[in-house]
Amino acid sequence: MDGAVLSLQTPVVEAEAPGAASALVRRAAAGDMAAFEQLYREHVGRVYGSILRLVAMDRARAEELTQEAFVRAWQKLSSFRHESAFSTWLHRLGVNVALMDLRGRREEENVDDAALESAAGGEIPFCAAERGDLERAVAELPPRARAVLVLHDVEGWKHDEISAELGMAVGSSKAQLHRARGLLRRALGGEI
Repeated sequence: MDGAVLSLQTPVVEAEAPGAASALVRRAAAGDMAAFEQLYREHVGRVYGSILRLVAMDRARAEELTQEAFVRAWQKLSSFRHESAFSTWLHRLGVNVALMDLRGRREEENVDDAALESAAGGEIPFCAAERGDLERAVAELPPRARAVLVLHDVEGWKHDEISAELGMAVGSSKAQLHRARGLLRRALGGEI
């Protein structure tokens, strides 16, 4: 992994051929650096994209955390049990690296329930808006609300998974999602 450079031009691989990926993972776990580099190239785009959203579109921080995720993957590769897809394991590891970084920064301000309710507005479901405006609005969300929104609406995690990962009650995860959606609605002028 020494000297590896994050290449953002690498395409995101959607489908994983179980046999080929498993063979690559086994070779990499046995110390084959070329196999690990191939895994890196195949998965760096998706891992980076998830981390980038979690760190409020801070590209430098996302690159650092993506590199850290792949270093940890290299270190923990022998613990991969092949019970799930390697891409799922690696993606989860990357998200966990970003969440640990967010926990360490604790930028979250305290907001009372009345402020949450007024910011959240009605029950209009989250939907896509113009991408640039939406990405900027997500980046401006408070860290915990942003983390819950990205994990739930973008990554497809369930509230019980989010609550376990972020150390909050399921109800708090739901409240943070509601808050994030309301803040997005307000930031985008009610467009979503």
